[in-house]
Amino acid sequence: MRTALYAGTFDPVTYGHVDVIARALALFERVEVTVAVNASKKTLFSADERVDLIRESCRGLDGADRLAVTLFEGLLVDRAREIGAAALVRGIRGPADFDYEMRMAMANRQLLPGLETVFLAPAPEHQFVSSTIVRDVHRWGGDTSAFVPAPVQAALVARG
Repeated sequence: MRTALYAGTFDPVTYGHVDVIARALALFERVEVTVAVNASKKTLFSADERVDLIRESCRGLDGADRLAVTLFEGLLVDRAREIGAAALVRGIRGPADFDYEMRMAMANRQLLPGLETVFLAPAPEHQFVSSTIVRDVHRWGGDTSAFVPAPVQAALVARG
């Protein structure tokens, strides 16, 4: 079974993330979304909340039964090895993302030869959206509903 691993902070998950997950599900037999745990990074939502929000946001996707959402702390290649992932999925919004992600792909290839990195671009309407933008708009009381799935919007509203 060809498994892909899509890792990130997902704080919070956006429509762009969900779009990349849907694209990965169309390409791979199994997709694991791994929420990166970094104790030194201050996040809006806890790691467990982010896992739940991803699960809720992806519930209606075609192939959602082939999606796993987990937590992981450490080197991504270790998780990839652990689950037998054939590829890492990375969302690319533009040239700056590509430059950074290409360097990471080369490092990961050195650490785990044979592990491929697949770059997927979200739909054009989601390419400018990032979790940082969502957090900033939310912090200043703006409407984030065009950027995030309904479960995330509800969690943001509840957070105040």
